[in-house]
Amino acid sequence: MARRAFFSFHYQRDVWRINQIRNIPNVTGCAAAGFLDASLWEKTKNTSDAAIKKLIDDGLHNTSVTVVFIGNQTANRKYINYEIQKSIDRGNGIVGIQIHHLKDKNLKADDQGTTPKLLTDNGYKVYKYVDHDTLAKRIEEAAKAAGK
Repeated sequence: MARRAFFSFHYQRDVWRINQIRNIPNVTGCAAAGFLDASLWEKTKNTSDAAIKKLIDDGLHNTSVTVVFIGNQTANRKYINYEIQKSIDRGNGIVGIQIHHLKDKNLKADDQGTTPKLLTDNGYKVYKYVDHDTLAKRIEEAAKAAGK
């Protein structure tokens, strides 16, 4: 079943890693892997806090799962707790996926980062990214755990 998922990640630091996940060869878009993506991408540049929170709220609309991609600095990102808390409030399934080991545009992996406290405090599962099929399974597990 295709799931509409919100992707939470540190844009400046990890977009290259996320694009590797989004654009895996022989997969036609994220829907082919079992989910759809509603991330915000570049819309947040040069906007106010209220505007960014509205973009996050709009991005979460009609999603059933939030995937928190955890890189080296994700836990320090300004809006990470807002995204997780809003996901909890709306009853989304939530899963953390570590991506520090994926290479950036300079072909460098990163050190493992801290898992955002709201994930650990609320008992959400965290996994290391392995492949697209496994990610689709983790998304489906999170949706079912949330009763979605």
